Parts: sequence; structure tokens; C-alpha cells
Amino acid sequence: MARAERDDRDRRDERRDDARDDRRDDARDRRETHTRERPRRPARSARSAMDAREAARSAVRQVGELTGAEPEGVVSLERGEEGWRVGVEVVEIHRVPDTTDVLALYQVTVDDRGDLVSYRRARRYSRCQSEEGGG
Repeated sequence: MARAERDDRDRRDERRDDARDDRRDDARDRRETHTRERPRRPARSARSAMDAREAARSAVRQVGELTGAEPEGVVSLERGEEGWRVGVEVVEIHRVPDTTDVLALYQVTVDDRGDLVSYRRARRYSRCQSEEGGG
């Protein structure tokens, strides 16, 4: 009987080892499947957010479209929580001589895609007026 008991024990050990191997194979297959089926993120460009130059261009274009005024240039640019804050100077009224033109400073915020978040006219002044001179 000793031989029969050993044979039974060996068969049980083999079944246990086979079952353990099967569990390991199943776990490996699940990991591989999980890895293969994991949703892939869309490829990100090297620059995920709009840079300062693009933000300024977008702000100038949008102020011109919204106001109908001729943008003179960008006078300030700052990165903020909502996106880029851009100061755009525009000519609201052309006069002769040019030094008497009426300008306006618009504060514009554009998000990282260049979409307008907000804009407002911060001040109006004549071209010959210096910043220290009031206005």
C-alpha cells in the first residue's frame, strides 16, 4: 500500500502544481489582456498649450473683430489661471494729426486653445498722452 499511497500523493501534487500553473497562466493572460486593451491616450503634441505669441495673435484678431477698431499692437502679456491675459491697444478714432488719435487699451483673456474667455476696455486716451500724464 505504501507504493499506492505514494502514487496517489504524487498525482495530487501534480494536479495541485498543474492548477497553480493554470492560475499563474490565467493571471499572466489577464495582465497582458489588460495591458493590450487599455485605452490609449490621444497623442499629445510637443506643445499642448498655446504659446505666448499665438495667444497674442488670437487676442489681437478677436479684439479687432469684436470692436471693429484697428489693433495697434500688444502692450502686455501674462499667463494666468484662465489662460493668457493680453493688453491690446487699438485706434478707436483716427484724427489729424496722428498724435491726436484716440486709443483704447483692451484687456483680453484667451484660453489655451485661443478661444476668447473675456475682454473689456480698460481705458481710453489720446495718442499724445503719456502714461504718467493721467487718463
